[in-house]
Amino acid sequence: MTGRRPTRSSFLRGLCGRSRATRRGALSAGALVACASLASCGVVPGATGGSGDDPITVMTWAPADTGATNKPGMPAFARAYARWINAQGGINGRKLNVLTCNDHNDSVTAAKCARRAVKENAVAVVGSYSQHADSFFPVLEGAGIPYIGGYGITNTEFTSPLSYPVNGGQPALLAGLGSALADTCGPVTLVRPDTIAGDQLPVLLDSGLTAGGHEPSHDQRAEEDATEYDGQSERALERTTTDPTEPGCVVPVLGDRTGTFMDSFRRARTDYAEVRTATVLGSADQTTINASGGATGPYEGAYVTGWYPAASDPAWDGMKKVIKEEAFGDNSIDAADAGVQTTWIAYTVLKEVVESLGDGEVSAGTVRRALDGGLKVGTGGLTPTLQWTFADKLASVGFPRLVNTEVTVQVVRQGRLVSDREDAVDTTRILRNADVA
Repeated sequence: MTGRRPTRSSFLRGLCGRSRATRRGALSAGALVACASLASCGVVPGATGGSGDDPITVMTWAPADTGATNKPGMPAFARAYARWINAQGGINGRKLNVLTCNDHNDSVTAAKCARRAVKENAVAVVGSYSQHADSFFPVLEGAGIPYIGGYGITNTEFTSPLSYPVNGGQPALLAGLGSALADTCGPVTLVRPDTIAGDQLPVLLDSGLTAGGHEPSHDQRAEEDATEYDGQSERALERTTTDPTEPGCVVPVLGDRTGTFMDSFRRARTDYAEVRTATVLGSADQTTINASGGATGPYEGAYVTGWYPAASDPAWDGMKKVIKEEAFGDNSIDAADAGVQTTWIAYTVLKEVVESLGDGEVSAGTVRRALDGGLKVGTGGLTPTLQWTFADKLASVGFPRLVNTEVTVQVVRQGRLVSDREDAVDTTRILRNADVA
């Protein structure tokens, strides 16, 4: 098999509000330490979000009603969480005021959401999804507002000193997936969006493949908002079935459009030799597997990497209680959705931060200082204990804020997404050796 090794992608955008999609180079730990003092980045003290009995204002944003990836469950769950926590008396007696915003998968609107967070004196943006870090991070950095628990869809979430991610994002998912596929697949074809965010994916998948002694994947670009992928499916199959004795793997990572791809793929694969599929959570979950035909659908036997335990794990009982009590009839909130799960974990972090402040002022500045001061946050077994510093284990390869490197490897068996192995996979070593500088 021959495969084109993708050029090095820049993972160092967004530091101190000076983001450039095309910037290349290595980020030293010292550069982040220099920006640990946020004054050197031009960051002003954060707005007050409440002292005493004053409400605490935060924002959650995500795209909805667009032609590409949509995550309406994230802001919907944030509103449900606010109703639930306020019914319990708030956080340290303070009411939680949650603002939500639809970024429409648009850079201009994403910046507007960030400016609204500044205008409304939000102390943090919590549990959110947006592909447009270049638009919103400079606004948040200028106001000193922390970004807690982004979805991990952009590299800036793992470089900005104001970002506090709760998962390993696309880097960990794809590195873990590549590692899982290295021993089980022949040729591998990655089908991914022809976008700036999509440009970052091949090198990450290949880091796991090559760590396992496999050749790099074929990189196949596709429209993010296409209504069918017949041609893309045939091209991927042609590349992946060159040797009938070595079944290949097709890896679609197209967000909400992954299901659309699989519809086309199901029709096209009948004319080709055996091939497996694999993807990452967020591009597929139990709902999409059910909709595609379950055990008789194209996902049967597919590997799927995720950040968290399976939705059936008792560790999710607290989140499910919030949904049952405050959002039982809201169809946009799915307990198995990785976005909803990320929002729950992000608000868990926020709650622990506010509680650590006691009766003192709750502001963007005090929240940020608590997080930067070594606060350790437990999430009930959903993630490792979270703690953010400016010299974390992946700083040398451009991921200084990536603190949760664990992924779960799941597989579709008889139409159900189940764990493929008992323990989570730590992708630290793979990412350290990734060609990401």
